[in-house]
Amino acid sequence: MSKDVNVYALSTCIHCRNAKKYLDECGIKYNCVFVDKLEGQERKDTIARVKEHNPAVSFPTIIIGDSVVVGFNKDKIDKALKD
Repeated sequence: MSKDVNVYALSTCIHCRNAKKYLDECGIKYNCVFVDKLEGQERKDTIARVKEHNPAVSFPTIIIGDSVVVGFNKDKIDKALKD
């Protein structure tokens, strides 16, 4: 069974770009939100949602099922996908 994967990223962040590239290479379907491109209440709501999982609000924040991976770390992404 595949897990829901949500990537919260910044459009200018190289680590975010690398994380998305890795997920693409693994054939993982995911939803990506570029937080820096949001405005107003949508941006505030999204940051609040990220903060629930990652109080530091750093990027990328990748939510895989019930697991959270902060930053681009292949090993942690792989583990979260397998757990």
